[in-house]
Amino acid sequence: MERALDGTARAAGASVGLLYLPGSHGRVLYLATACGVSRELTATWSRVGREDPIPVADAVREDRLVWLGGPEETARRYPRLGLVVPYDFSLAAAPIPHEGTRALGGVVLLWPGSHPPRLAPRERHVIETGCLRLGNLLRRAAEEGRPIHPPARPVVLRPPPPPTPGPVEAAAVLAFARRLPGGSCALDLSGRITFVTAEAADLLGSSVRDLLGVLPWEALPWMDTPLVEDHYRAAAISRLPRSFTALRPPGRLLRFHLYPDDSGISVRITEDHGAGAATRHTASAADAPGPAAGPSRATALYHLMHLAATLTEAVHARDVVERAADQLVPALGAQAMALLVVEEQRLHIVGYRGYTAELMARFDGAPTDSDTPTTYVLREGSPVFFPDAATLLAAYPSAVIQDGMGAWAFLPLIASGRPVGSLVLAYGRPRVFAPGERAVLTSIAGLIAQALDRARLYDSTHQLSRSLQTGLLPHTLPHIPGLDVAARYLPASRGLDIGGDFYDVIRIDETTVAAAIGDVQGHNVTAAALMGQVRTAVHASAGAPPGEVLARTNRLLTDLDPGLFTSCLYVQIDLARHHACLATAGHPPPLLRRADGTTEVLHLDPGLLLGIDREATYPVTEIRFDPGTLLALYSDGLVETPGTDLGDAINAAAAQLSRSHDQPLAALADDLTRHAQQAGPRTDDIALLLLRYGHAAH
Repeated sequence: MERALDGTARAAGASVGLLYLPGSHGRVLYLATACGVSRELTATWSRVGREDPIPVADAVREDRLVWLGGPEETARRYPRLGLVVPYDFSLAAAPIPHEGTRALGGVVLLWPGSHPPRLAPRERHVIETGCLRLGNLLRRAAEEGRPIHPPARPVVLRPPPPPTPGPVEAAAVLAFARRLPGGSCALDLSGRITFVTAEAADLLGSSVRDLLGVLPWEALPWMDTPLVEDHYRAAAISRLPRSFTALRPPGRLLRFHLYPDDSGISVRITEDHGAGAATRHTASAADAPGPAAGPSRATALYHLMHLAATLTEAVHARDVVERAADQLVPALGAQAMALLVVEEQRLHIVGYRGYTAELMARFDGAPTDSDTPTTYVLREGSPVFFPDAATLLAAYPSAVIQDGMGAWAFLPLIASGRPVGSLVLAYGRPRVFAPGERAVLTSIAGLIAQALDRARLYDSTHQLSRSLQTGLLPHTLPHIPGLDVAARYLPASRGLDIGGDFYDVIRIDETTVAAAIGDVQGHNVTAAALMGQVRTAVHASAGAPPGEVLARTNRLLTDLDPGLFTSCLYVQIDLARHHACLATAGHPPPLLRRADGTTEVLHLDPGLLLGIDREATYPVTEIRFDPGTLLALYSDGLVETPGTDLGDAINAAAAQLSRSHDQPLAALADDLTRHAQQAGPRTDDIALLLLRYGHAAH
């Protein structure tokens, strides 16, 4: 698998390759293997939800290749990715196929910013061939009883080593570097210094021995700035040269030139003697006392930005929990995390990573007045940090450490000035929490608290709206001998799920039945309340001719003057006479499938929407309704897709209905709604009512 990924990246001319494999439940894609990039740069992308707005998730979920030709297209189509990685690169994400079933994983390739904005046909062919090869390997391993699962940590492939020079050549290279003005050093792809000349060390204010093998912003406090590390990230990802200046205190301005390739970054350092060099100030950490434990300032800001962007996309509380857990544990070096919220004076665990379910069950439901670190931060609103087990036990002698960790951060979740829960981060080894890291962790807890509070409010409103919607729609449909009836209602995917769509089936007598379907303008409580009034008015008038039913309902709506308009289609079926009468108030035309399978769109004489003109009249259309006839009534959510002609969409639904043959009506209703959802993104509710004469009811 590693050779296949690396070979695909090299054949396509890509600088970075990432292989994602699904977890056991298929809801999450895990980074399994990476080449051309460091582990640190992939940490926040090591776990991607299948529904996340991320290129690899879209490629796997929709079984298609995703191409981003540059930073502008990335920012437009994937704002989170564009915000967190605002560098110059091109990207392709492709699914790993498996003989027609859903993708087995995904591959992401990055090209330098110099790549043309379009993917070449040869590159596309290489990607597709590479994905087929990876799919074959995965299938073969599964067939041999050793399926490949994503590892606990991504495997990061080392770049091939450069040719090893002989002693004479090595001496010549070193002499060459020293003769150049200024100083020279080299970084590997993770940013660590692998070579530095004495001249460069002197310019940096350190020694060669202290610089080798470390990150510059860890060894030199004045380089621990977002500016410096961001330039390194940009060079490592875009593979394009970059230059910047940084102030070495007290007033020495240095110029850095970065030249990246697939094995690392060469750096030239020169002194900037421009006017005002001593007073010019780039972002620096001149007042930092020394190297600090924990992430650098740039890394911390990077994680904060990424988490903030991620949480803006979280709608439900479970989304906040999953996305926070996905980000924090791999990005901050923690081994475990638990998120707790207050419910009925107890702390309940709503999400965790790195802990076992059995251990979490022991701590779930602790009273808020108990003496524990999680309840302390909740009551006091202040975080506490324990660098080792001894410190924790000194503060809480009765504590029983059962997680095997070496350091802990307990953080309050505060939203709108009130505590809503606690966040626990656990580290495998003792850890000194520097002031900067404490501030970052506290900020992260604040972001999570605000997102969680907002999401829980949305969940409460969502549940209320669904209850309201359910209460206004019919709980059961009447049983009419000889008439098979099925109904479906699917709320829109966005918003509060309160729609104005409604349907009803009304038994008039032993052989006569009326059916109605409608759509009140809007998606709010007002629309839902009006929908209830319209449905009641139609029900009260049922039995009168269809045109009169709509006219009475229209007069009621205009008298109420709700400021909203309503479409409605009403049909009355006489089973004994094999006859049906229909009238419409601006509603989409019904679909009629006869016993021989032929299907047509019934274009009825139009009538005005309800609620516009009190004196409006509604023409009636009469049709035959013989045994085996099927009538489909629906709201526009079933057929309306952005960018698609409405007439074409209605004809497509009719064609789908004609292919249904004599399957049970409930299964047919499911097929029609599923087909509608797969045709494109839905922005409106879907209401569907099917009536078929001559079959037993389902």
